Amino acid sequence: MKRLLFLLPVVFSALASPQKSSAQDANAAPRTLEAQIKALEERLSELEKRLDSIADPARPSRSFPPADSTLKERLEALARKVQELESSNSRRETEEKRAIKQSPPAEVASQLRRAKDDVNVGAGREGFFLRSADGDFQLKLRGYFQVDSRWFFGDRNQTLADTFIIRRARPIIEGTVYKYFDFRIMPDFGGGQTTLQDLHLDARFWPQARFRFGKAKAPFGLERLQSATDTTFIERALPTALVPNRDLGLQIFGDVGDGAISYAAGIFNGSVDGGSNDSDTGDGKDLIARLFAHPFKRSRERTLQGLGLGLAGSAGNERGNAASPNLPSYRTTGQQLFFRYRSDGTAQGTTIADGRRYRLSPQAYYYAGPVGVLAEYVWTSQRVRRGAAVGQIQNDAWQVTVSYVLTGERASYRGVSPRREFDPKNKTFGAFEIAGRYHQLKIDGDAFPIFANPQDSSRKAEAWALGLNWYFNRNVKFALNYERTDFTGGAARGDRPAEKAVLSRFQIAF
Repeated sequence: MKRLLFLLPVVFSALASPQKSSAQDANAAPRTLEAQIKALEERLSELEKRLDSIADPARPSRSFPPADSTLKERLEALARKVQELESSNSRRETEEKRAIKQSPPAEVASQLRRAKDDVNVGAGREGFFLRSADGDFQLKLRGYFQVDSRWFFGDRNQTLADTFIIRRARPIIEGTVYKYFDFRIMPDFGGGQTTLQDLHLDARFWPQARFRFGKAKAPFGLERLQSATDTTFIERALPTALVPNRDLGLQIFGDVGDGAISYAAGIFNGSVDGGSNDSDTGDGKDLIARLFAHPFKRSRERTLQGLGLGLAGSAGNERGNAASPNLPSYRTTGQQLFFRYRSDGTAQGTTIADGRRYRLSPQAYYYAGPVGVLAEYVWTSQRVRRGAAVGQIQNDAWQVTVSYVLTGERASYRGVSPRREFDPKNKTFGAFEIAGRYHQLKIDGDAFPIFANPQDSSRKAEAWALGLNWYFNRNVKFALNYERTDFTGGAARGDRPAEKAVLSRFQIAF
């Protein structure tokens, strides 16, 4: 291209030179002019060959007029040749520009391919991760570990052991494949046992409708759905003993109105109150649905934005036998068993599940600045049988928990994030929270004495608790609780002795 532009003025100068020379001196040296024309012909011929080899290497080069042609013929041929080269070069430039617009240059395309193939590796307070540059493929390593202690006072018969325990040890593997499909695997090694808590696959095509297959938390209890790392107290309250824990099944869930309304509904194998399910030997299934709303999420009044109201319900069919009654037992926050159905291993002496099971739970929370309130009520109904006796046992429980962050951070359903993380060198100590709770669980009077023994099972448990939480940072937490639980019945003579316990927990979650 540059050579062509360079030749153009030379050619036109050559075309003009003979006219001027002939006007001034008709007998000027023709040999010098002929030599210049010949040189131009050779240079144009060479340039034409190069351009033709780029456009079409197989196309033969075109020749100039013979050397014995007149100067006029040779000059006219040169002019035509220049015009052809200009036209050919213009077409080639147009085609190159069009090709650049339609596809990126090879170097740019190569860079794009390399960027797409790059893998991001990182770590932070949310765990460790591998992620493709476009985010369509991800692998996360997370987890949480809780070491507890339990100290009991006033247990005259020393039936409750003061102890340190590994309450939970749960590594978590999460990932995404092809942008829309997620998975989660969470085993638990707490208490010296190995349990698969979560294993589910999610398909999330739209925020309004996502699908989950596998074992996960049943969409029911408010405090049960809260992560064990974010609960205000070390152990969940008594209403959680009546709600299903984890279950195998299929559910659809999502958010509507930018999170103002959340819903979940699914079909599950079915699990007993407070229990988890890994398999199912019967045909009965549970239908579970939950609706939760933040009615003032978009309100300008910030004090109302933290209000959440919900309702959950379930219906199913559960049947058992003497070897596997499929009925629950209930424990205190100190993990003391205070109620169980009769079971001696025989058909006549064992109470078993024998039909319809229902649950209902209105629930709510409210968070405004450092203040938090959580409340829920749970009602359950289960048809039971012992020998020829049949009954529909209805139990219920409720709780109210109030918390306050002393250091001024915002309280939330997902825990507290300190403004100033623990760093003694800089004299910052994290966040501190105090809390109080009252809760109770009441057993249907029709359960006694046929389906449960009143001498070892209580008709009612009610408890109050005080708690202190120290958030070193978003990942490290220390908790200290005092809890007293009183019982109605449950002893050979009158009431079971009250449980008075001091619980502590050191936790790391990432």
